[in-house]
Amino acid sequence: MTEPDGVADMELYDLRVVVDSIGGRSVCGLAVGDSFELTNSAELRIPAGKHFCVYALQSVLPLLPAKQRDLPAADWLERDTLVACPDPEERLVMRIERSRRVALRSGDLT
Repeated sequence: MTEPDGVADMELYDLRVVVDSIGGRSVCGLAVGDSFELTNSAELRIPAGKHFCVYALQSVLPLLPAKQRDLPAADWLERDTLVACPDPEERLVMRIERSRRVALRSGDLT
């Protein structure tokens, strides 16, 4: 439901995805601490001069819409924050962190 006059009718978390560990060799060039942010529902931000591997990205993307929302405490996705890249050579693990809550209008989103 969209509220009139620019009033927010929902809240989502902004997220930060951080390379938590690399157990093998870094095939894609990422390092521990590399990150990207998902802000304002759908804006992907990679720090200037950095990159993020598309294969690591594709493994974490399906989880992000759920992590943007409040989940029941018993939900596994509320408790779990680690995601593995599919490349077995790297054994790269990313951590999803919630940052700030953002008030949004659902009518402004697709």
